[in-house]
Amino acid sequence: MNELELIRRIAARAPGRGLALGIGDDCAVYRPRGGVDLLFTTDMMIEDVHFRRETHPAEAVGWKTLARGLSDIAAMGGTPRFCLLSLAVAPWVDQRWIDRFYGGFLRLARKYGVALAGGDLAHAERVACDIVVCGSVARGKALRRDGARAGDHIYVSGRLGGSALGLATGAGAAWKKHLKPEPRIALGRFVREKLRATACMDLSDGLSLDLYRLCLASGVAAELTGPIPTFRGATLEQALDGGEDYELLFTVRPRTEVPRSFDGLPLARIGTIRKGRPGLVEFEGCPLPPRGYDHFRRGGRG
Repeated sequence: MNELELIRRIAARAPGRGLALGIGDDCAVYRPRGGVDLLFTTDMMIEDVHFRRETHPAEAVGWKTLARGLSDIAAMGGTPRFCLLSLAVAPWVDQRWIDRFYGGFLRLARKYGVALAGGDLAHAERVACDIVVCGSVARGKALRRDGARAGDHIYVSGRLGGSALGLATGAGAAWKKHLKPEPRIALGRFVREKLRATACMDLSDGLSLDLYRLCLASGVAAELTGPIPTFRGATLEQALDGGEDYELLFTVRPRTEVPRSFDGLPLARIGTIRKGRPGLVEFEGCPLPPRGYDHFRRGGRG
């Protein structure tokens, strides 16, 4: 199969909702409605960095490639609209793997009404996927990391550490969570529209590092006071530092009534924003080091 045949095969399977012009030309054309801001995010999935061909099924690699971008849109309270996917295939990749990769990718795209508008195909020594997702939000209403203020309450969704546990064990519900994270699109809109969150971000690199980043952006400190909601079987270290949970971390004003759950997903208060050195996070009376995943820290994890 040549590149043109592969592009036609992908185009025939890809949803095109919201596009004035989709796959097949030099550019896609997207016509947004008035009164909105467009959100753009990009992320990568690289063989032997984010997944291993020996352990990660092609369908899961495709699903997770898109889920990572959708999670960023969720964190800003937006609605995903379309995406672009560039895929570099390694010599070991065959047509069956590609079909299964796109099967997982497009299954998630259909679930959230996301059009695959185009991308690129290439060869490389290792598989590499570059995803670009465009979303929209009411003009001036996007959630950001820099809005937290002293006195705000800190919340997280779901239970943390499941993805790290799954990666370590390769089994059970934790492994499923690692392979196919669920982007919290509806929750992001609820947090923005109903709770009027002051700041929000997704937990992609671990609570300790992501909360540090939120506090740094907002110029505040934080104190973790509540129990950390932990995935069954995961350690506290995995919940704090494990990463790839793709839950939402958000802050609200003190008098905001936050429900215990949203569509069956637990919402737990874990602390309070304080005045102090920007980025400082205290847990059990001691500074909590930002030990989550960092691509440019030696060894990746602290």
